[in-house]
Amino acid sequence: QSKADTKAMAEKLKTHSDWLRDLQKVFNAYIRNRDKNKPCISCGRSLIGKFDAGHFFSVGAYPNLRFSEDNVFGQCVACNQHRHGNINEYSVQLPLRIGIERYEQLLAIRSQPLKLTTAEIKELIVEYKTKLKTLDVGQS
Repeated sequence: QSKADTKAMAEKLKTHSDWLRDLQKVFNAYIRNRDKNKPCISCGRSLIGKFDAGHFFSVGAYPNLRFSEDNVFGQCVACNQHRHGNINEYSVQLPLRIGIERYEQLLAIRSQPLKLTTAEIKELIVEYKTKLKTLDVGQS
């Protein structure tokens, strides 16, 4: 009982930023799991071992696309961290991966504001946990 009470109290004390961080973790886990058998979006190398969920439009410049599945793909550590996203190659490969229509839609919505409420963030956490479990079951 006290463990459940402690967890409930901790949830009540979470800030909006804490909830966003939680969503980012589960979203990135989903992206890495979704893309684990695909090549790096930028360089095409196999994604073996540790790899990142790399954003085409950065979270800092385009926070509204932070959780867009068309904006985030499996990316090797070298491209994401050492080549700052290897954006030139990413920009060539992204339309090939998602199709030109979805790519153009991503370009069109990149400047639209997105403000998620805490309730919406919590819903997205549940959604991505469910998607993650579905992927795990499908790949077993």
